Amino acid sequence: MKNTTVILSENIPLTENVYKAVLTGHNAGVIVPGRFVNIKIDGFFLRRPLSVCDSDENSVTVIYKVVGEGTKAFSELKVGKKLDVLSDLGNGYDTKMSGEKPLLVGGGVGTPPMYMLAKRLIAEKKKPTVILGFNTKKEIFFEEEFLKTGAKVVIATADGSAGVRGFVTDAIKDLDYSYVYACGPEPMLKAVYHASKTSGQFSFEERMGCGFGACMGCSCKTITGYKRICKDGPVLYKEEILW
Repeated sequence: MKNTTVILSENIPLTENVYKAVLTGHNAGVIVPGRFVNIKIDGFFLRRPLSVCDSDENSVTVIYKVVGEGTKAFSELKVGKKLDVLSDLGNGYDTKMSGEKPLLVGGGVGTPPMYMLAKRLIAEKKKPTVILGFNTKKEIFFEEEFLKTGAKVVIATADGSAGVRGFVTDAIKDLDYSYVYACGPEPMLKAVYHASKTSGQFSFEERMGCGFGACMGCSCKTITGYKRICKDGPVLYKEEILW
C-alpha cells in the first residue's frame, strides 16, 4: 500500500455515466493487474475504491461509473485537483497460471482491469481472448483500446444491439481457452463460474471501509474461512469460492 498525493490530469466521459480519470504523481503507479486505488473525496467520510485500468510508474488510469453521490462528486472534479490516494491495494491477478490461451471476461465497469491484464499477458507471449459484456451498444467503451493490445475481442450485449446477443456466458460457449479471469457484478461472476470449464480467478466488487484490511467490513466466506476482499482479494481463485 502506498499513500500518496496525486494530480487529476484527466477526467472525461466515455459514455453517458462512465468516466475515465488519470491520476498522476510520484510513485503512484500500480504494477500488478487487478489491484485498486482508494480515493479520498472532499465531503465524504469513506474513500471510493476504484479498479486500475492501466498504469505506469507515475500514473494510474481508472474507469468508473457514476452510481451515487461520491462518484458523482468525483466526476465533477476539475483537472489539476490534488487528491489523497491509497494506491496499489489488493492482491491482483496471477498471470503465471494463465496457460497459452487465457480468457478474460469483463462485465460493464468490471471491464477496466481486463485491459491492464491483457497487456501483461500479451507481453508474456500469451494469446488472450477478451469478452466484454454490456447491456446495449451505447454502453460499450474501450473496445478499440482492447483491440490495439493485440487481443481477440468479443462483444456481448444483452439486447443484441452489438456483437453476440445475450450475456458473456453466451459468448463463452464455443471458445477454446486455457484459463479464466473475470471481473464484474456478482451475478455475472457466478454465471461465469458455472459456465467455465477451466480453473480461474474472479475479482469481486464489494463495499469497503478502510481498503486495507483493518475494519473487516468487506469480509466474505470461502472454503478456507473468511477473507477480506480489500486485502486478501479482490481476486479469489475459483476453487475457494462458495457457490
